[in-house]
Amino acid sequence: MSKQPRWKGFLLIILGATFWGIGGTVSQRLFQVDTISVEWLVAVRLLLSGVIMILLAYFSKNNKLVFQIWTNKKAVVQLFVFGLLGMLTVQYTYMASIQLGNAAVATMLQYLAPVFIIIYLALSRASILKTKDFIAVTITFLGTFLLLTNGSFQQISVPFAAVIWGVLSGVSLAFYTLYAGKLLNKWGSLNVIGWAMIIGGIGMSIIHPHGNLIQQAGR
Repeated sequence: MSKQPRWKGFLLIILGATFWGIGGTVSQRLFQVDTISVEWLVAVRLLLSGVIMILLAYFSKNNKLVFQIWTNKKAVVQLFVFGLLGMLTVQYTYMASIQLGNAAVATMLQYLAPVFIIIYLALSRASILKTKDFIAVTITFLGTFLLLTNGSFQQISVPFAAVIWGVLSGVSLAFYTLYAGKLLNKWGSLNVIGWAMIIGGIGMSIIHPHGNLIQQAGR
């Protein structure tokens, strides 16, 4: 497999972060102005996005893997874990934080994920944080505290529930990032992400039935 130019990776990262930010801002309006529910939006975006990604995978050169993944029992179990505990959880917690607070704070808290990854890796390897890692973690938490509170718990800028959901979103994103590595390498990103989205969307639809989804879509 030939290596892709690094600039393409950087470009995709920038585009992904940009669209994620735009999506958060649009979601805030849907929640706070149009009174769309978190459950409805999460279910619809996961199902639609998942179907689109699976279609893209099906028409790609590795289309044999699209359904072949379902013949591997270990992969299926991992796919359900990733879809429900990774994909669905990171989406729902992020959207819940936006609904209760705002998109800027929710995004900032979600991107505490690298800090949680550093802490997890240090604990799992029973190793002490390196000095530079300890400094990075400390500065990140201190900066987050100052941005949220202006230095005082009495001046928190968003409801405390929004902060909790935002932190849970960061933890979920850390799990999402760490868990899927082997699946992505073996089965491809389009297949894994697409099926995980569909699984997560179906999971949310069970909690928030399709009758309600259809009814709310017609509002």
